[in-house]
Amino acid sequence: MNNSQRPMSVGAQDPELKNSPIMEEDDEDYEALAQETDGVRVCYFNSAAYTEGAYVCSGSGELLKCESGLWVREGSCDPDNP
Repeated sequence: MNNSQRPMSVGAQDPELKNSPIMEEDDEDYEALAQETDGVRVCYFNSAAYTEGAYVCSGSGELLKCESGLWVREGSCDPDNP
């Protein structure tokens, strides 16, 4: 993702709305969840659907990427502290 693209700020996840799990690729549960969501090309954040490869900024300032139905932490949304 280049610097000219600003991911949408989505706020914090509301537990009462539909949300895909947020993971790190090195989480021990990542592989199991990735297998469960295999073939899914949409991630949900507060009931809004995002396509595979979409980036969003969460309320805590984390940059998240949609990968196979899971949100994967990619770093910070702060351009000065990625």
